[in-house]
Amino acid sequence: MTDLFAEVNGIKICYDVHGEGEPLVLIHGFSDRKEHWLAQVGELSKHFKVIRMDNRGAGKSDRPNGEYSMKVYAQDIAGLLDFLEIDKTNIAGHSLGGMIVQNFLIYYPERVKKAILINTIPGLTPPGVPNEQGIKMYQENSINNLKKIQEDPLNEFLDGAKRNYSRKFYKEMVNNPDKKFHGIWSAKDLVKEKTEYGPTEKDIIHQAEALSTHNVYEKLPNVEIEVLVLAAEKDKTCPKIMNEKIHELLPNSKMEVIKNAGHQSILEFAPEVNKYIIDFLKS
Repeated sequence: MTDLFAEVNGIKICYDVHGEGEPLVLIHGFSDRKEHWLAQVGELSKHFKVIRMDNRGAGKSDRPNGEYSMKVYAQDIAGLLDFLEIDKTNIAGHSLGGMIVQNFLIYYPERVKKAILINTIPGLTPPGVPNEQGIKMYQENSINNLKKIQEDPLNEFLDGAKRNYSRKFYKEMVNNPDKKFHGIWSAKDLVKEKTEYGPTEKDIIHQAEALSTHNVYEKLPNVEIEVLVLAAEKDKTCPKIMNEKIHELLPNSKMEVIKNAGHQSILEFAPEVNKYIIDFLKS
């Protein structure tokens, strides 16, 4: 997998490309990087030209100071599409990536064919409700988790994974951190992703700043693009009910729920997630 770089909005954005056909851009979540889509890229690239990118402040992309907001993230995606000479694309986002994609649909509807939103939310709070305290707590918790995983990577990763996977699957990771699930990834692979080119404390602060700018409750009803909302039944981070709200607000959406899945359904239930994406984009 060759890392490529594009000059976008005054910074370097790292991306890679897999397969041929209609483009499909994948946007990763909070404190992740483009490699978090490792369970999708192989299967999806059999059908599409898959483009994974590191958000600014993540992975091998530049990590500048300055404004971090949903609008800036959306501008970076548009800039990468311009660099790649892609007028219109399919796009998918997981968690924070799903929030970024929602904003991209609002700012750049003419650049999107279809969109997939996976385990995400329309905003931390409804319109008019302050969210400063919630953002501060999320930021502090994320920084504490970052420090812990730097001290004891594997054990701290596994401890944090409890809330993101089904109990049976979690136990399999603990019992055999080298096991390749779906023949693709292991717990140790995910630890490597978190620690190599992982976030710094400054990156966590910046990403939380961007998260605080996400509130699209009143704008989603104006999005006419066809959207698949893919939720996890037992997601504790971005609960199913929040994905149902997105589905309710979007006028041209369909919703699917992965049974018994937690927030990291793109990893644990990769075959199901991939099939939903492929079927939706080819329908």
